[in-house]
Amino acid sequence: MSDLYVRAAKNLLQLPVLLALLVFLPAGTLGYWQGWLFSAVFLACSLAITIYLAMKDPQLLERRMKIGPGAETQPTQKIIMIAAFVCFAATPVLSAIDHRLAWSSVPTAIVILGNVLIVSANVGFILVFRENTFGAATIQVVEGQRVISTGPYAVVRHPMYSWGLLMMLGIPLALGSWWGLLIAGASVAGIVVRLLDEERFLAGNLPGYADYMRSVRYRLVPLVW
Repeated sequence: MSDLYVRAAKNLLQLPVLLALLVFLPAGTLGYWQGWLFSAVFLACSLAITIYLAMKDPQLLERRMKIGPGAETQPTQKIIMIAAFVCFAATPVLSAIDHRLAWSSVPTAIVILGNVLIVSANVGFILVFRENTFGAATIQVVEGQRVISTGPYAVVRHPMYSWGLLMMLGIPLALGSWWGLLIAGASVAGIVVRLLDEERFLAGNLPGYADYMRSVRYRLVPLVW
């Protein structure tokens, strides 16, 4: 267990370096208050989720740390995850370039709203984790796994992705960029492809999931899809 906590701490310590590369390097300046506020909010949310999982569900923390194309077992998902990582990294980069070249003029209120969306998404993630201990970062079925149909899963089939979309919308706004929303929009297509493939996998490998799909109509957004 101590090894898990050490690895989780190392991941958190790498975040400031990653944010510097994705936000301040393309911005070309440290005088970017939107970047500082976003970084503080993102780091605080990441720390909060890590502490929550470490205290409440270490096994889920272990599962969540196995992330990325290399952790996926399905070839299709490896490709999808590569595209997802590119989009996720490109969103703050394009937003920071937007700031550097002054393409956008985003009101302070919208910047604050973007950060509120990021915080809200992370609160949503915790609600999902509290309901579903099997919520790994990769598509898999583990021993003892069962279909979760309560809490947010009674509203949409993929609440984790729903909150993820909210966060992707919040990131460019928090960084003061309208143009960054273009990459966030592209992420929607990636999420749709991933969840459709995930449903195919779970329907064939997790008993009861096909019945769950019939009972919960909406995949991502209530009353929409």
